[in-house]
Parts: sequence; C-alpha cells; structure tokens
Amino acid sequence: YYITNNLRLASMVLQTSVSHLKLAILSLAIYVHQTWSTSVKEHLEQGTQLLRTGNLGEALNHYHAAVEGDAKNYQAFYQRATVFLALGRHRQALSDFDTVIRLKPDFHHAKSERGSVLMKQGRVAEARAQFTDLLTVDPDKAQAGLSDLPVLEHAIEEGDEYFDNGDFATAVDHYDVAIDIAKWDTGLREKRAETYLKIGNIINAIGDVRAIAKLTNDNTQAYLKLSQLHYIMGEEEESLKEIRECLKLDQDHKECHAHYKKVKKLVKQLTKAQELINEGAYSDAVAKLKAALKTESSEEKIVLKVQSRLCLCNKQGSFVEDCLTTCTTVLEHETQDIEALVNRAECLILNEDFEGAIKDYQTAQGITDSKHIKDGLHRAEKLLKLSKKRDYYKVLGVPRNADKSQINKAYRKKAKEFHPDKFTEEADKAEAEKKFIDIAAAKEVLTDDEKRQQFDNGEDPLDPETEQGRNFHQQHFNGFPFGGGGQQFHFKFQ
Repeated sequence: YYITNNLRLASMVLQTSVSHLKLAILSLAIYVHQTWSTSVKEHLEQGTQLLRTGNLGEALNHYHAAVEGDAKNYQAFYQRATVFLALGRHRQALSDFDTVIRLKPDFHHAKSERGSVLMKQGRVAEARAQFTDLLTVDPDKAQAGLSDLPVLEHAIEEGDEYFDNGDFATAVDHYDVAIDIAKWDTGLREKRAETYLKIGNIINAIGDVRAIAKLTNDNTQAYLKLSQLHYIMGEEEESLKEIRECLKLDQDHKECHAHYKKVKKLVKQLTKAQELINEGAYSDAVAKLKAALKTESSEEKIVLKVQSRLCLCNKQGSFVEDCLTTCTTVLEHETQDIEALVNRAECLILNEDFEGAIKDYQTAQGITDSKHIKDGLHRAEKLLKLSKKRDYYKVLGVPRNADKSQINKAYRKKAKEFHPDKFTEEADKAEAEKKFIDIAAAKEVLTDDEKRQQFDNGEDPLDPETEQGRNFHQQHFNGFPFGGGGQQFHFKFQ
C-alpha cells in the first residue's frame, strides 16, 4: 500500500512537470515567433526604405535577413528578387520568384516577372507557358510577353539562316533584334560575337564576350577569349588583365597559363622599352623592342605597335637607315599613320632626301593640319631650296647627324686636300681658294650649335645676302692672301 501511494504521487508530480514544460516550450515558441516576426517586419521596412534611396547593396542585406528570419514569407523573397534584378543577378531573381509562386500560387506579379526573366534568358518554351498561365488573370502583361516570343524566334531563325549562307552583316541585324528581347541569352551572344568576328568587328565581339563572362559563373573560356581578342587588337595590357581573371578562377588552366606567360613577357618588354625611351636611351630601347618582336612576330597589330616604336626610337637616335625601314614598314600597313609619316620625313631629311620629306609632310598635312606639321613642311622646303645652293654637310662629306669630332676631322682632311699652296696653276689655285672658303664656312657653321641649328632649319647663317654672311665672306676673302702680292699662304689646322 505504501509503495502504491508513493508511485501514484510520483506520477502526479511527473504529469504536472511535463505540463509545465510543455507550457514553457509553447510560451518560448510564441515569444520567438513574435520576436522573429517583428525582426522580419523591420528588415522588410528598412530594405524598402533603402531601396527607395537607391542603396541596393544595403537593401539586399536586409532582405537576406528577412528571408533567413522567415523562410515562408513570400514578400521577403519577392522583394529580394526585385533587388537581384536591379543588380543584374537574374538567376538568383528567378530562383526567388519560383519560391514566391510556390509559397503563394496566386501572386500574379511574381508570375509576370518570372515570365519576363525566362524570356530574357531565351527560354522560350518556359516563358510561353508562364505567360499563357497569366492570360486569365492579367491578359495585358500576358499578351505583351506572348507577342514578343514569335519575334524572338523568327529573328533567331533568320539570323542562323543568313549566317549559314555567309551573309554575316544581315545575320548581325537579326541577332540584334533577338538580343534586344533576350539580352541574357548567352547562346545568342556567342552567335553574335562569332558573327562580328566574321566581319572583322572585334570591338563589338569583345562587348558580347564580356557580357557572357558576367552572365555566367566561373567562365574561364570567356576570359580566355576576351584576353585573346584584346591581344589581336594590340591591347596587350588589357589582354593581361583578362587572362589573370581566368587564372583566378582556375590557376591550373593550361590554355590560360600558356597565354598568360606570353602576354606577361611581352608587356614587361614593352614597358621597359618605354622607360628607356623616356630616358633617351634609344639604342637600348631598340634592343628591347627587337626582343619583343621575337616574343610576338605574327600578330599584326602587336607587330605594328612595336615597329611604330622602333620607328620613333630610330628617328630619335638618328639611326637613319633603320628609321627609314621601320617607318616604311608601318606605313605599308597604316598609310595614314601621322607619327610614322613625320618620323620618316625627319629621317629623310637626315638622309638629305628633302623631296621625299616634303612629300611625307604633305601627306601628313592632308590628314591633320597642325602647326607642328606645317613647321616641318616649311623647314623641309627651305632645306631643299638651300641644298641647291650650298650644303655644308656635303662640303665636308659628313652625314647630317655627324658630331663635332667627325666634323673637325673631315674639315682637316678637306682643308689639307684643297690647300691653295698645293696648286701652281692660277686656274687650279683659284678653284682651290673657292673650295677652301666653302670648307671654312662649313666648319664655321657646323661646329657652332646655334648656326648649325639655323642651317638644319633651312636657313644659311652665312648667306652673303645677310649681314652675318657678308662679314664672314669679307673676312675670309680679305684675310687670306691667296697668291696676291707674292705672299705665301699659311694655314694652321685645328
């Protein structure tokens, strides 16, 4: 009896404890639900306020929190989907719209948005089914969507047909119409990019491939293609940037790694060459640019870019023959390259081909009428005119880029050769005296930096018609007694 009563009492206590526990759990659940409901509501309100001010990132964070707080709140999913769309994240938006429709099948706005996303993704059959489902509840939006789908289908069909027939320009026109409707369809953009390449429009092809890279996750092939297209365009630094994106996604990607090594090496060579150009070390820059041509010898725009820099370096360094070769190579491919025309004109002047220089400057002037080109043309014309009178470089037999030591050496040789005392016949002596005056004049001009600059600009500082020229000629004709009065002429070589 004692044991039975104790068991009955224990059972009553236990039942009371369980009831209290259930009540406590129920109270906690109600409290948590109320707290969560309040929190979700606050997140939705804050998200909406941020959305109105255009702060999409912060709004999205609040909608994320609302979804986590209540996985059955269709409004939280719908609001988040609208932000995803605004951010261009259509795949996440579509997933949220699917959830909204599952939670609330009669939410027609979500169905309409879902149909639009499917159509923009090029998923025609699914979009048609979604819009058809809307016909009875929202006929206007449903009809708008359903009317676009046949246009999309026809444009794709026509584009494919023209592409297969080799009419790529017309194919692009039809793909344009299709992509205006299905702008998130990566397959369509791939077709148009390929068609652009067929007609040589690499820039537009890059635009489509870049869109594909953004529309799909971890698309290493898209970044590889972007890098290759930029490289073809001669944009090696942009190419390097894109190929690095590929390796960020897959550091072991063989094609990306091989392309990366080549582009990185070329960029390094061209960067160093530019540094040397800026420092005025043109000979070293030429060597670095020639090394770059070994790295890339076949891609036309890259090769032309290197040749163009070689043209500049050879001109700046007065490497005349190489200058003419490299600048001509550039102009054979780019006939209106102003920089190459001007650089070649300057090298032609150094080569004393003034008529050729005039022709290049005239061609450049026909492209753009700048003061620099006008001045260059005027100088070449004056040099041509001057060359028909007296050319001090030819008098001494030195190139136009000769330094002072070369000039003095040539002067001593010429002066010795035409020393008047070496000639006995009056006629020969008179001719030698005339040449000797020219030799002295050449040395006078070419060893004086200011006078040489004047002559290089097409003006003879010793022109007898100028005061300076008259003084020089009077001094030398009166100062040297060539055979007059029986006096002996003596000359000291400097």
